[in-house]
Amino acid sequence: MSSSDETDSTRLPRPELRRLQDRRIREVVRHAYENVAFYRRTLDEAGVSPEDVTSVDDLSKLPFTTKEDFRDEYPTGMFAVDMDDVIRIHASSGTTGKPKIVGYTRDDLDIWREMMARGFRGVGLTSDDSLQNAYSYGLFTGGFGFHDGATEMGLSVVPTGGGNTQRQVEMLADLGTDAICLTPSYALYLAEVAEEMGYDPADLPLSVILYGAEPCTEPMRNEIETRFDATAVENYGLSEIIGPGVAVECLEQAGMHIWEDHFYPEVIDPNTGEQVEEGEEGELVLTTLTKVALPVLRYRTGDLTTLDYDTCECGRTCVRMSGVTGRADDLLIVRGVNFYPSEVESVVLEFDEIAPHYRIDLRRDGNLDRLDLTVELAEDFDGSRNGLERRIRKRLSNVLGFTPDEIVLVSAGSIERTKVGKVQRVYDHR
Repeated sequence: MSSSDETDSTRLPRPELRRLQDRRIREVVRHAYENVAFYRRTLDEAGVSPEDVTSVDDLSKLPFTTKEDFRDEYPTGMFAVDMDDVIRIHASSGTTGKPKIVGYTRDDLDIWREMMARGFRGVGLTSDDSLQNAYSYGLFTGGFGFHDGATEMGLSVVPTGGGNTQRQVEMLADLGTDAICLTPSYALYLAEVAEEMGYDPADLPLSVILYGAEPCTEPMRNEIETRFDATAVENYGLSEIIGPGVAVECLEQAGMHIWEDHFYPEVIDPNTGEQVEEGEEGELVLTTLTKVALPVLRYRTGDLTTLDYDTCECGRTCVRMSGVTGRADDLLIVRGVNFYPSEVESVVLEFDEIAPHYRIDLRRDGNLDRLDLTVELAEDFDGSRNGLERRIRKRLSNVLGFTPDEIVLVSAGSIERTKVGKVQRVYDHR
């Protein structure tokens, strides 16, 4: 398999793209079968041989790969090459058990850099621009993924990493940085710190904000764009597949382009495992088409999304995924009602009186579940808290079919901020 990348693959007519995908799926299935004991075992158990997979239409014959498989094969049982050929190791956080260890050959890193560079080009950045990287460096893929892609593009990189927020603001102001990459919750915290330091975030020189690593609703995106007077675009990725750069929005902001010549997407019903109709929401499943060190077949991401195969206004023909609405394993069930935290967020942030900060607390009161919702008021709020609470409660009831046991309205700045990394919105005390 080659590390070369056809930049024009993003604009290929779909029949031509399909032929490329069919050829690469045959190569990667054989590569995985011959070099990864896990895949040889699971395909044999499913009664499938590499010869049975001649196109992406045959993917449904293959079993899924799950995060549990990565943990069971910890640390390097999923690798398809000897460690002598692995020149980079990354890992997931491991907050729910053993981390998922991922490895890269030199060719893999070349592909990763180019996927990131595609994203930068798609939002109008050029080698004349600069990027402040506020993702953490280390085993987490975010820091090095954005850094290496920006270097590939010829961007001037300011590797601030995560945290040290006052320094982040100073670097933006003093260096005149054109773009920044960070989590959406950290973007909002950065704006607050800038204001505390006497800066108007809208006066900072940023033109593009690249965010990812956690869900972001449209109201939150709008808040980020308004605070910084900049364009905010979403980036999607996961370490098991490659890291950030699997999919990214262009300036049309009409969904994230999945780089289908390297990552083949499916959307399935998370309960049945069957593929859903085009445009229907379901769980995203990804297959790597060109990874060498760590080929991954039909990986269940757990992320809920939809796919749009229409050609984008930007001219790219790669399928677009919507922003992740939730995770299949993050479904909350309270007194028989199913919902995702992002659905609550999208409702409460419809109100101009509310800041984009909230938390959900789940408790058990006897044999019954209890849900308390805390939302933060906007700084300029001077209305009736009781009236606002009633409106929020009514809207939640109309849209989601339930109301929290208690809605607590707190003053601006009261909810704990994330100073780096992903934010926690749900606290399950049950």
